[in-house]
Amino acid sequence: MSKATTLRTPPTNQLLDALSKEQYRRLAPNLIAFPLVFGETVYELGDTIRHIYFPASGIISLLTAVEDRSTLEVGIVGREGMVGLPVFMGVKVSRNRAVVQGAGSAMRIKAGAFLKECNNGGSLSRLLLRYTHSRLTQVAQGAACNQFHPINARLARWLLMTHDRMQTNEFQLTQEFLSNMLGVRREGINKAAGALQQQDLIRYVRGTLTVLKRTGLAAIACECYQIIKTEYDNVFLN
Repeated sequence: MSKATTLRTPPTNQLLDALSKEQYRRLAPNLIAFPLVFGETVYELGDTIRHIYFPASGIISLLTAVEDRSTLEVGIVGREGMVGLPVFMGVKVSRNRAVVQGAGSAMRIKAGAFLKECNNGGSLSRLLLRYTHSRLTQVAQGAACNQFHPINARLARWLLMTHDRMQTNEFQLTQEFLSNMLGVRREGINKAAGALQQQDLIRYVRGTLTVLKRTGLAAIACECYQIIKTEYDNVFLN
């Protein structure tokens, strides 16, 4: 991964922004700004999780592997969340591969410093308990969605989730990753993306996807999008 730099600006990650002033003051000396470079791996399956990442922009995808051949996305993390959640739950080794799928930046903290602050109680632990529930909802709802809903609806759901986190209409996206995300072959991806392009909802050219009509994607997406979004919104309700 790219070299980290000293944190110079306030965080825009929603979890960090929601902390009490006192708790953020204690965390701040241990936070460093870290570039998220498209396509780079944050950690591999089986790696010891040495750092926690709080994206301020961009997205990190969590992928699970089957027999070291096929992969499937089981989570997507942007400025609403954090990567390294197993550490909070007492697990040091990653059972997923974490890959940057949208360039941006994150605040990074060593796992030990993170755990020390979690053990102090306060707003961080309470917030992460709610966040854990929202991530479990994303995994469960995503599994049901991949099993029961058509590819077009699933693709629209994922694009809306990505659009929410990237906060930009244009982002890089490879056909290989789309295949991993939906758990289908590239032929299915081409057909689904082509259908959305024909309706002028997206434009996909040379690995760059542009959202043209978010309302149109929302009309096609299944109800899973709103269920997942509502759970994440609830994380930040007092």
